[in-house]
Amino acid sequence: MLKRITMLMPLLIGALLFAGAGEVDAARCKTTGFLIKTTSCSYSTKKIQARPGIFRDVRYQVPEGTAPAGGWPVVVMYQGSFFTVQFSRTQGAPFGGYYEVKVIEKMLDNGFAVIAPDAGLDLFWETNLPTIYELTADYIFLNNLFAAIRNGSFGPINPNKKFATGISSGGYNTSRMAVSFPGEFKALAIQSGSYATCSGPLCIVPTLPSNHPPTYFVHGFLDAVVPWWTMDLYYDKLRSQGIPTDRYTDYLAGHEWVSASAGKIYSWFNQYR
Repeated sequence: MLKRITMLMPLLIGALLFAGAGEVDAARCKTTGFLIKTTSCSYSTKKIQARPGIFRDVRYQVPEGTAPAGGWPVVVMYQGSFFTVQFSRTQGAPFGGYYEVKVIEKMLDNGFAVIAPDAGLDLFWETNLPTIYELTADYIFLNNLFAAIRNGSFGPINPNKKFATGISSGGYNTSRMAVSFPGEFKALAIQSGSYATCSGPLCIVPTLPSNHPPTYFVHGFLDAVVPWWTMDLYYDKLRSQGIPTDRYTDYLAGHEWVSASAGKIYSWFNQYR
């Protein structure tokens, strides 16, 4: 019997490698592959107006099952520059994109809806441009997005339980939620970003609004695009004003989502849901 099992081992290993080994089915997401994994989550797309005649795509999904009273809490995910939030990525994607999908998976599997709006022309958010923010297409678009959440356009979502996260330009835009949309969000999580008006190493953090949401940071210590110390300025300002904050530093990471992102961000949001 042992000899027969030994003889069959190469066939078993081959089947694992080439027949979708490692496949894990979750409620909304599926991970396939063995040596190199791909995680994919189902989603729908809706268009929301940014300017008259100009619309942007918004990808979204709600957890499986029956929504709690008042609707699902929701995580709004903001893209980084040039890379829209995708609901399917393979390990090795630029800027740790695979771990961005793992954030989506973690939220959906644990009772959070996910809404991922595109930035203008899929490029970047206008939060740190030298302009009056309230006159930007972003400001109009996000107000329309939040109104669509309130009127049920994305399904049974609780508009009073919104959370925001994002990377790079999307991290700055996550901070913008505290500055220009007071009272809209319960908590924030900034990945590889800093204060709303900072840009790379150009960073001054002013006195923050007293109602600034609790904010968590995930940052690579080797980040050369958004230096770690700019996040530290923001973190220290939050602490000095008594606003709940915490952070996780990956000392081997650069400008990217990291393997710890999903668990850290979920744990932070779950405290305030």
